[in-house]
Amino acid sequence: MPPDAGILIVDDHEDTLYALESALTPLGYRLTRATSGDQALKQVLRGHVGLLLLDVRMPGVGGLDVVRYMRKVAQTQHIPVLLLTGYGIDHHLSTAAFQLGVADLIAKPVDPWILRTKVRYLYDTHQRRLALERELRDLRARAHAQDAPRPGLPHPDAPAPPERHGAQGGAHAPERAGERVGECAGNRPGEREQLHRGRT
Repeated sequence: MPPDAGILIVDDHEDTLYALESALTPLGYRLTRATSGDQALKQVLRGHVGLLLLDVRMPGVGGLDVVRYMRKVAQTQHIPVLLLTGYGIDHHLSTAAFQLGVADLIAKPVDPWILRTKVRYLYDTHQRRLALERELRDLRARAHAQDAPRPGLPHPDAPAPPERHGAQGGAHAPERAGERVGECAGNRPGEREQLHRGRT
């Protein structure tokens, strides 16, 4: 979610939009509006919405339909939603809303102080959650980079190479070295015979 993600207010009545914007302006968040469910979905999918204030009953695509679609899309399924209704909060509406993960239901007319309190809490909590998720991803990436083997160096978990017993020839190297020393000292078979004849 972009750092400038704001609050999207959705209602099909201009006077309600104006009243909600007036109530939320003191919070200092960026406010945008939509007058239908279709407009709301388009704005949400653009990725600049940090909280949705949504009317339940609108012509065409209603509030519950918008939430139902949002929960099917990975980039929008965790955006907090406050549902507004001017027809009372009954058991059927509450059950359907909370099953879709709606944060809360608010009856119209809205108390500005209650609305600001709920919006501030939900918006800030969601932003902190996103910040923690980004920090966790960064920590995992750094840990993975540290565990990766460096060029030219064996991995710490790689098996050790077999131990070598000598520069060349393995365990027989000392014997071969002794033979070379003997040859250098004139102990080759032909030279030994010549030396023996010369002495006799």
